[in-house]
Amino acid sequence: MSGNSDPLTPRAKLAVTAGKAAAAVSRAAGRGSGSVIGGRVALKLDPDLLARLATHLDVILVSATNGKTTTTRLIAEALRAAGPVVSNALGANMPAGITSALAGGSDSKFAVIEVDEKYLAGVARDTDPKCIALLNLSRDQLDRAAETRMMAEHWREGLAGSKAVVVANADDPLVVWAASSSPNVLWVAAGQMWKDDAWSCPSCGGVMQRPGDDWFCGDCGFRRPTPTWALSGDHVLDPHGSAWPIHLQLPGRANKANAASSAAVAAVFGVPPQVALERMYQVQAVAGRYDVVQFMQRDLRLLLAKNPAGWLETFSLIDPPPTPVILSVNARGADGTDTSWLWDVDYTRLTGHPIFVLGDRKLDLAVRLEVANQSFQVCENLDQAVQLAPPGRIEVIANYTAFQDLRRRVGN
Repeated sequence: MSGNSDPLTPRAKLAVTAGKAAAAVSRAAGRGSGSVIGGRVALKLDPDLLARLATHLDVILVSATNGKTTTTRLIAEALRAAGPVVSNALGANMPAGITSALAGGSDSKFAVIEVDEKYLAGVARDTDPKCIALLNLSRDQLDRAAETRMMAEHWREGLAGSKAVVVANADDPLVVWAASSSPNVLWVAAGQMWKDDAWSCPSCGGVMQRPGDDWFCGDCGFRRPTPTWALSGDHVLDPHGSAWPIHLQLPGRANKANAASSAAVAAVFGVPPQVALERMYQVQAVAGRYDVVQFMQRDLRLLLAKNPAGWLETFSLIDPPPTPVILSVNARGADGTDTSWLWDVDYTRLTGHPIFVLGDRKLDLAVRLEVANQSFQVCENLDQAVQLAPPGRIEVIANYTAFQDLRRRVGN
């Protein structure tokens, strides 16, 4: 239902107004977009505000360890073919940020919402989504996130009996186990490059067998479901077997997988794959990710990678050696303060690249690179790294807060 009927009580309207005012003050003070503080203020005044704001919208939730911001953006672009869309495009993906986003979408038909994995069940309960996209689960923020099997269980319990159409990655055993409690699942063969979090069966703990692209548990029979949508090279295969070409400005296999899942979601709302994929071509960058910027007379491509799975996918899309690579790692609250995940990343994939290391935890990264037998230079800041880098475009890979630091430095 797209409605112009107003679902908001006077208290809810007051909460929205107060939230917008708080956000404006935060922006004026130079403290970011203000969406989180605005949402917190609004929810304090009306704890049910998120549910109220969602009542007139067709809500689509997107959750994953990696790729949710990009996929949210791709789905939003596709669904604009069918009506106005509100979305938390800047990635504020906890209840306060989501509330702020929905407060700005009173005339929208669709809400395409990225949700932090830990909050998916609660946000789904509040917003009564029509569709939920589940892309992948892997280790991330080890100091504050539950291990992946527990996260999958949390999803499984939260989605049990959900009325939503769940669009789920058939190639990730953890996602399949989580989604299997839902009565209405569309399985997408989206692939899984990082497999190190899914060698034991999430259902019984047995050892997973992985012949080729298939997987199954030899103990309990839990196995890969038959997909109805699939990524096949540079095409999306729909349920009728038709192949639709993927033309993206975003690089890499992972973004083709995101496009395949996004096409499946769009089809739930009647947007044909051809139309959906054509609209996705408009997306050039997502909150700074994949942007090529000019800095000190050099081209820098900004890439975000927050955990082992993300770094593995990112290494697969950078230009070949001898392209210079800058790596930046922080360990602030938003990153997770535990950097032991660096030891799970295969840095031998950077052999042949001149490597420059910076960030709050540059010495942690330097030790890891030394053990991986890579040659690198530790730098004090981005300026020094760019000065030392040999000619050519520079690939810059950073985790979350390091990425934000770099964007500020280059004026992006």
